[in-house]
Amino acid sequence: MNADQRKKLGKLSSEIDVIRTSIEEIKDEEQEKFDNLPEGLQQADQGQKIEEIVSKLDDAYERLSEAFDYVEEAAA
Repeated sequence: MNADQRKKLGKLSSEIDVIRTSIEEIKDEEQEKFDNLPEGLQQADQGQKIEEIVSKLDDAYERLSEAFDYVEEAAA
């Protein structure tokens, strides 16, 4: 791999990290919203929807973390 390709991979890993961080922030906000709901509303449709969103964002964060690691390894 040449220096230009390593530079491109470095830029990509930085972009992945920015997206990953943004997803984590949104996930944390949604989790806080869920945690602040009364217990009855947590079990209602609204609470269930928020829990589903948190779960999907957590999955996205984990997959982006894996992608970040693979790109970093490829650039090494």
